[in-house]
Amino acid sequence: MTDTINDQNQAPDHALTPDQAAEQARREEELIQRVLDSFESTPDARLKELMQSLVKHLHAFIREVRLTEAEWDQAIEFLTAVGHITDDRRQEFVLLSDVLGASMQTIAVNNLAAGNATEATVFGPFFVDDAPEIQHGEDISGGAHGQPSWIEGTVTNIHGEPIDGARIEVWEADEDGFYDVQYDDQRVAGRAFLRSGADGEYAFWGLTPTPYPIPHDGPVGKMLEATNRSPVRAAHLHFMVTAPGYRTLVTHIFVEGDPQLQIGDSVFGVKDSLIKRFEEQPTGTPTPNGRDLDNQTWTKARFDIVLAEDTHPQA
Repeated sequence: MTDTINDQNQAPDHALTPDQAAEQARREEELIQRVLDSFESTPDARLKELMQSLVKHLHAFIREVRLTEAEWDQAIEFLTAVGHITDDRRQEFVLLSDVLGASMQTIAVNNLAAGNATEATVFGPFFVDDAPEIQHGEDISGGAHGQPSWIEGTVTNIHGEPIDGARIEVWEADEDGFYDVQYDDQRVAGRAFLRSGADGEYAFWGLTPTPYPIPHDGPVGKMLEATNRSPVRAAHLHFMVTAPGYRTLVTHIFVEGDPQLQIGDSVFGVKDSLIKRFEEQPTGTPTPNGRDLDNQTWTKARFDIVLAEDTHPQA
């Protein structure tokens, strides 16, 4: 998978007679049916549907491209390598899903349009539980390096009614493009959660997002290199917003003017509605909450979050 396929690995292109072609098709279709039949007794109807549909699409792919045995072996080696590099701090399978657009497609089919509700995008591999709680206007950076950024907005429903007490999880990379979990010193930085106020308002200090590459020293990175694709993500800041009675929102905002937006986001996460202006403030500009930034420049951005009602609440 990660090596260039050479000529001897190319699928054979033998000219078959009509009778041979018909017999070949019969054999291939008979195999598909036998595999489908093997799942007929699956007790769970949804699992049966998933497995049989997977079989149909997988076999259709193999037949369409006339996959060679050497290519299949390479695919197995690739997936094995993805598994070997995955651990509790690095999820290479999530990266693979992301760069193939599978993550975004799954999000698309599970987050149906609902009025003016904020659009969802990829979760990414760097969220962790147990982030510290901060109060309105406090700092999520935890000592991470980067340009300070003031983020503010409201959390409302699609009718414009404020949502009090929504939990807002935020996490981001530092200016070098690394999340805290990518360091070996157990630091907690660039992540926290806070609650919206009675009027739905929220605000915090973070870092101005910068573009960075997804981890590309493993099999997914080799795949991107082999296909001449960039591993770089557009600059962004992650959000996950939850409130009783509302659909969980996983999203992030992007930086207006970031050149990477024109080049492309390696995991297809950008949506126009999520591109926000991060206005740079000159040194000495008073901050919204009186924070002393020691003559640093800083940015400010506004992100008003709109949650859709949960139409499938848990029993």
